[in-house]
Amino acid sequence: MILYHGSYTQVENPKILSLEKGRDFGFGFYTTSIKEQAERWAVRVARLYSKQTKKEEKAVVNVYEFDERLSKKLKTKTFSNPDLDWLDFVVRCRSDLDFKHGFDIVSGKIADDKVGETVEYVLAGIMRKEDAVERLKFEKINDQTCFCTDEALKTIHFKESYAVQKINWE
Repeated sequence: MILYHGSYTQVENPKILSLEKGRDFGFGFYTTSIKEQAERWAVRVARLYSKQTKKEEKAVVNVYEFDERLSKKLKTKTFSNPDLDWLDFVVRCRSDLDFKHGFDIVSGKIADDKVGETVEYVLAGIMRKEDAVERLKFEKINDQTCFCTDEALKTIHFKESYAVQKINWE
């Protein structure tokens, strides 16, 4: 299976970084099976990083081959739908930086844009989880796969990277 990772640089040897809090599935290396989603993320990350470095950074999509046979030996969790279990998991990962879920690989829906807003409403106590799940049934939600351990990272192999089209750096 081919997976993509959007960045501002080529990532031949992925690592698990525990720098960014508030990630859907906890700390890990995030990928998607949706090329366009990775391209959008690469553009976003490159713009953010360019503001930090004060120089123009490239938007880069990294392509990996995921060896699912190797993952059979690992502890995995797959969320097929944005249901109550998924929401509980995302809320826990985003709100408790000390939470360790114990999975090597977690895959499922991504809480981006409007979905992320719904999750934030739950975190803030503005919306009940049951109401959030109902609301999410009407959203188009992309996918993500998070490699949470060094053992999990051994199941993906770098194939190539490519730059996303020129970006307007307004």
